[in-house]
Amino acid sequence: MTRFLSIFLVAIVVLLVAELTAPVQTWVVQPWTSLVAATSAALVRRFDDSVLSHGKILHDTDTGIGVSIEAGCNGVEASLILLAALLAYPADWRARLWGALVGFAAIQIANLARIITLFYLAGWNEAVFEFAHLYLWQALIMLDVVVVWLLWIRWVTTRQMARALG
Repeated sequence: MTRFLSIFLVAIVVLLVAELTAPVQTWVVQPWTSLVAATSAALVRRFDDSVLSHGKILHDTDTGIGVSIEAGCNGVEASLILLAALLAYPADWRARLWGALVGFAAIQIANLARIITLFYLAGWNEAVFEFAHLYLWQALIMLDVVVVWLLWIRWVTTRQMARALG
């Protein structure tokens, strides 16, 4: 447990500090955030052709309502927390890579749902938007990280036990 916590804490600090550096922001985080906004707009346009994205902004041209996808809302930090947990758990690198890829996809799918629901809540009710933005969706995204990690641990341990027995 001490080994896991030590590696996790070092990994999370290193990953989050690296994420804040100018090159990573410029070359990874900002383009990713724009892609998240564009993907959200593309998904919404299947039902509502008045929604566009401009950089990190999701905007409804009919109502004028828009949301800006800021740091913490693009799924990057949640993915880094999962990555730190995967790195800290004793597993082979192939299993960690598999967990990172599947986990990243799961987090991003949940985050797209988050952004789209918040976009519509922003135009419907500001108080509900604030609650959902600050509390509900933050908890759900972190719950997604924990569930993905626990499912991955179960998969890894089942594989390890099968190898030991077989």
